[in-house]
Amino acid sequence: MELPNASHRGKSRIATAIRIAEGRYQRGRTLRNRAAMVVRRKRRNPTVGEVSERAFDDVLDVYADADTVFVHVGLRDLRRAFDRDPYAFLLGRLDDRFESVLNPGFTPSFRSVDGRVYHKRYSVPKFGAFSRLFLEDCEYRTDDPTNSILVKGPYRFPGCDHTDTWAEDGCFARLDRENARYLNVGTDWLRSSQIHYLESRLDVPYLETAAYEGVICREDGVHEEITHPSHEYTMPVTWNRPKIRNDLEQAGVLEEYDLNGLRVLAFRARDLREALTPLILEDPYYLVT
Repeated sequence: MELPNASHRGKSRIATAIRIAEGRYQRGRTLRNRAAMVVRRKRRNPTVGEVSERAFDDVLDVYADADTVFVHVGLRDLRRAFDRDPYAFLLGRLDDRFESVLNPGFTPSFRSVDGRVYHKRYSVPKFGAFSRLFLEDCEYRTDDPTNSILVKGPYRFPGCDHTDTWAEDGCFARLDRENARYLNVGTDWLRSSQIHYLESRLDVPYLETAAYEGVICREDGVHEEITHPSHEYTMPVTWNRPKIRNDLEQAGVLEEYDLNGLRVLAFRARDLREALTPLILEDPYYLVT
């Protein structure tokens, strides 16, 4: 048996050392960004004053040409702006303008060993009070046990793969193809489920696909064992949302309104992908540094 060529061993050691050094460098970049975002959140002291309903309606009317809207909502700032039930106030205005309203119904508990049961009717979304309230009003929920979408109205996902969150023919891919309208209302930072889709499709180095085994309980009472692939981060990361927002604004694909402290952001799914893809291809850690 021949021994490996010494020069090959040397090259292998050099390549390994380079990979280790690069990994440490990129991890340091992500950790610095994560720490900076924590500080920015702590320092954020938003002042939302009273907002004219007419002014708010005028902003929503700009986007009422779309049949469907995907919303991310911060109810706290809405309450400050209008001093009334913020959920009913916003949902009524969305219903007046859009045939269908979509909202994330994400249930990351399905990823935990002791929580892998997804009930389409009763599994409560984790992120945001609006989503938890919207669960009672929505008329449809996708089958995805980790990243479901709640729908009020006739919009559906025919022919889409519900068994793989970020599949090329999945639900979020359909939103991308249709260039779906997104609105952030009262959120502290830019919010978009499509960024997860983008990370997965571009195979960023800090994310991998994991398969989660569990049970789905459908509306008709049928229970089914499933294995569901979705994303899993390989290190602690935080999106650099201010940077992403600024770059999207400069690219002309994000519009922002400040109504006496109440923020409204508007963009479309495919526009977001097309603006961010070159930046991620140039620097795969762009989103998290």
